[in-house]
Amino acid sequence: MNDEVALDWKLILSLSMFGLAMALATVWWIPSNIEPLFWLVIFVVCAVVIARTRSTKHFLHGFLVSLANCVWITSAHILFYESYLANHPQEAQMLKSMPSPDSPRAMMALTGPVVGIVSGLVLGAFAFGASKVIERK
Repeated sequence: MNDEVALDWKLILSLSMFGLAMALATVWWIPSNIEPLFWLVIFVVCAVVIARTRSTKHFLHGFLVSLANCVWITSAHILFYESYLANHPQEAQMLKSMPSPDSPRAMMALTGPVVGIVSGLVLGAFAFGASKVIERK
């Protein structure tokens, strides 16, 4: 199979390392109010890398990077949920108002993939847009 037609799993996994870094950083260091700025920078960098290294399937690569990010982030927030909630009181309060307030880990496991899909649509669109304005190397 032509390499340009196949998915580049190495690229997807490599770019998802931003998600792993953010997963850990958001547990202890990055507050919710500035987290979107970090994600914006990460999405732009990922979109540019995808546009420069791939000739096809830009949207799909961006989408899959965000799904991989979702796995890292949801896993870290569930594993370290006490630290995460201690450092994110607004999210802790929001979890209390959800259908299973006694199961914050379960709620994180349910909402994480939804956020991953939505962010995947955004990163996919960024990657597709970048492919239209950036020349491939």
